[in-house]
Amino acid sequence: MVHSISLQDFLLRARVLKLYRQALRIARRAPEHAQAELRQTIRQEIEKNRYCDDKQRIRFLLSEGLERVKGLDEMLDMQGH
Repeated sequence: MVHSISLQDFLLRARVLKLYRQALRIARRAPEHAQAELRQTIRQEIEKNRYCDDKQRIRFLLSEGLERVKGLDEMLDMQGH
């Protein structure tokens, strides 16, 4: 059985995966002793909302996630990582 999704769902899913990959890339810049915990936290946050199908909520979570990733990136830059 083929499961088809709408274009809007496909694009939202792509944005979530992009955010996840971006967060994991930034986590690699963290101090080595903190990387595993940071990766675990990132994965838990994504998994927590895995089955959310409310598009408005997904957009909100994406926006919030982008802000958190940006904050992590800036914090690591300030620490010289």
